[in-house]
Amino acid sequence: MPEDHEDKPKTQVNMRFQTKLKTSFSLIDLTPLVDVVFLMLIFFMITSNVLPLKSLNIQTPTLDQDSLPLSSQIPIIMDSHHVIYMGSKKDIIDMPTLKTQIEKEIEQIKKAQPLARPSLVVSIDRRIDYGDFLRLFSTLQEVGLPIRLTYQTENEEMH
Repeated sequence: MPEDHEDKPKTQVNMRFQTKLKTSFSLIDLTPLVDVVFLMLIFFMITSNVLPLKSLNIQTPTLDQDSLPLSSQIPIIMDSHHVIYMGSKKDIIDMPTLKTQIEKEIEQIKKAQPLARPSLVVSIDRRIDYGDFLRLFSTLQEVGLPIRLTYQTENEEMH
């Protein structure tokens, strides 16, 4: 009996599974779309400002001599989320290192302008509670520089 079984030719059985899904040849490749979206994201992150401040269109007068300004202002900003920004570059600073960062900024100003009298210009969001304002203000007073608070009247822009 084993001989009969060996004489039969071997046939291959193709099993085809039936699916209810239709095969689609119109697949969309999303790779270029993702590339474009990431490029746009990077472009907007680079070109946008994190904290847009109002800018004034001021035409400054010219002088015949080269002179450095005798006062330099260091802006300190606290937004409604308790984030502290310092300097013209709007560096994000935390409360424990605020004093040392201001002192570093003063050293840089003194190196560039030895006769400069730096001062702090403080802008605080009105939604900040009074306790947080006092903690920031007392830290700024420890530095020993003149402090100017910005405010806004009902009919005017920010001072």
